[in-house]
Amino acid sequence: MDTYSRRTFLATLTAAPLSAAAEPVIDIHQHTHYSGRSDEELIRHQADMGVTTTILLPAGSRYGLAAECGGNDTVVAIARQFPKRYFFFANELPDIPEARPVIEKYLKMGGIGIGEQKFPVDVDSPAIDLIAKIAEEYRVPVLMHFEYKKYNLGIENLHKVVARYPKVNFIGHAQTWWANIDKNCVQEKLYPPGPVTPGGITDRLLSDYPNVWGDMSAGSGLNSMTRDEDHARDFLKRHQNRLLFGSDCSDRKAGSENCLGVKILASIRKLAPDKAAERKILYENSSKLFKIT
Repeated sequence: MDTYSRRTFLATLTAAPLSAAAEPVIDIHQHTHYSGRSDEELIRHQADMGVTTTILLPAGSRYGLAAECGGNDTVVAIARQFPKRYFFFANELPDIPEARPVIEKYLKMGGIGIGEQKFPVDVDSPAIDLIAKIAEEYRVPVLMHFEYKKYNLGIENLHKVVARYPKVNFIGHAQTWWANIDKNCVQEKLYPPGPVTPGGITDRLLSDYPNVWGDMSAGSGLNSMTRDEDHARDFLKRHQNRLLFGSDCSDRKAGSENCLGVKILASIRKLAPDKAAERKILYENSSKLFKIT
């Protein structure tokens, strides 16, 4: 598309009526260029899903978050076009010299968080300490992807970092984060089936530390609810003040057979203990945490 027609097209998309316009929804986890998806497809997807505000998470300069997602400049570009509808995080690999200057650059440009931190480093390490220190200085949250033997290694040590930085809000996400709602979690199983025994690492972190939050996005967030709906109802009730809706959905069309975002929304609405808890998870918690109104 030429510049004029592309701008006209995008403006039309964001002006389109939303299916849930009466009730605002904040999606804290989306990506540009996700598995080759265009900006136009992303914006249409979010509108069709009923999302009123989206937070875009960039990749690091040397790694596309395993899905060739766009970097810092790509998320800034969309947020600049659609202020109040799109916001962005800053990101960079935590263990390279460029980490601090790059992250600071984009936080100063208006970034409201750091992440998605999805890199092969130990959780309790100087690399994550650096990210936490930057987050503390700029008063922004950090979103972390936990995946056994791949990213943010050693979730059992996360409590040490959380305790060292009580002023930093840490948002947990992905397979190993959600598998560990279960006290009997087998770490090698990234999408465990069946009943959940309360008291796992994630459950305890959400209970014991006021600066820990849960990102409900992706297949892992969905699995945490659908594998044991009775447990999910109690979990959403107990942690309703610390859970955040995210989609992390690469689908090109909202509502299609594989659209994770729509499925996650439906599960939260089905399993939340009441309307008040649903609104907290879909909007109010994120609005407060990220100061989005």
